Amino acid sequence: MEMKKELHNWKKKFAIIWSGQLFSILSSATAQFAIVLWIGMETNSAEALAHATIAGLLPQIVLGPFAGVFVDRWNRKWTMIGSDLFVAFCSTLIALFFYLDIVELWAIYILLTLRSIGGAFHTPAMKSAVPLLAPKSALVRIAGVNEVIQSISIICGPILGAIGLLHFGMSAVMLLDVLGAVIACTALAFVHIPQVTQAAQSAKSILRDMASGASIIWKNKGISWLMGCEIVINFFVMPIVAVMPLMTLQYFKGSPYQVSLIEGLYGLGLLFGGLALSLWNPKKKKTVLIVFGFSALGIALATCGLLPPTYFTAYAVMTIVQGLAVPFFTGPYTVLVQTQFEPKYLGRVFSISGSIVQLPAMLGLLFAGILADNIGVEKVFLIGGIIVTVTAIFLGSIPAVRSLEKEH
Repeated sequence: MEMKKELHNWKKKFAIIWSGQLFSILSSATAQFAIVLWIGMETNSAEALAHATIAGLLPQIVLGPFAGVFVDRWNRKWTMIGSDLFVAFCSTLIALFFYLDIVELWAIYILLTLRSIGGAFHTPAMKSAVPLLAPKSALVRIAGVNEVIQSISIICGPILGAIGLLHFGMSAVMLLDVLGAVIACTALAFVHIPQVTQAAQSAKSILRDMASGASIIWKNKGISWLMGCEIVINFFVMPIVAVMPLMTLQYFKGSPYQVSLIEGLYGLGLLFGGLALSLWNPKKKKTVLIVFGFSALGIALATCGLLPPTYFTAYAVMTIVQGLAVPFFTGPYTVLVQTQFEPKYLGRVFSISGSIVQLPAMLGLLFAGILADNIGVEKVFLIGGIIVTVTAIFLGSIPAVRSLEKEH
């Protein structure tokens, strides 16, 4: 009865949450791009940019499983608020360093690492709170709206970041990030998120809780297979993401403007895909949507690798298709996890799965430049696309995956 009461006004609650998250995610994307642009302009070094990427990703990969344990123990609303405020504090320090003109590259790396630690707590807390606030029938639609918000940040973040850095300075950009975090926290303060009852736990049981999270994932064979296939796909997709600017500049002989155009078209595809999920709210099995999304992405990538260098327009169209495909596997995958496990485990499940999936992707990134230089950037697209497509077909043939939604 109490849960039904909590779900009664779920649309109003999500409207409040999304209004805050839109400002927060957009301002973070703006700040992130501005930092990357500043590092590129100051150092003109690919190595420095790689270090910044590692600083932003590695803490979430390493700390993710630990963070998930605490997300499941703590109040999820206050975990999100605390994480946002911590990220805002780090952004304030960056703004101060730039204002005082005492900024050092190593300090930026450290602060990017600290910002990433905040994200390691916020992301699983947000995802694990969703099924406590909305009915199961609405989860795919909610995932679609989240994809729309992400796509808006992908489209607008680089534009706002460049304008902010070049015309107002890094201090102003980072203070905008602080403002976005404050708005998100204020919105969350007006929403009640039910607390999952947990037995009292000591600090000594952290490793045991992590092991229990990994154990329930392993016992769910369908999710385990799905996660394994996602690891393979990410390993081959991340190098493609890294060399996409080279594909435009070197293979298609494009300009820097066309590099920006391709980034924008990808974001536009994400936006349309997210809108399709949120407005359509498809009743098809989520595993079917996931296989469709992976297959469409793989075919689009392989097609890009087969195109002659004069077919830039076709490459641009395939980039939109890539963006369209992504929400059809990221959204349903999130919903599957939310519905396959009890709420008390969701923080750990999302954190562990995020760490497991991202680590091989980082390893793939290390080989991106070597592969592109030795076999040609278009071959990276072709090989990656074929492997993604084959993996998607294999995923759809696994009985444990096909029967996932029959189990719950």
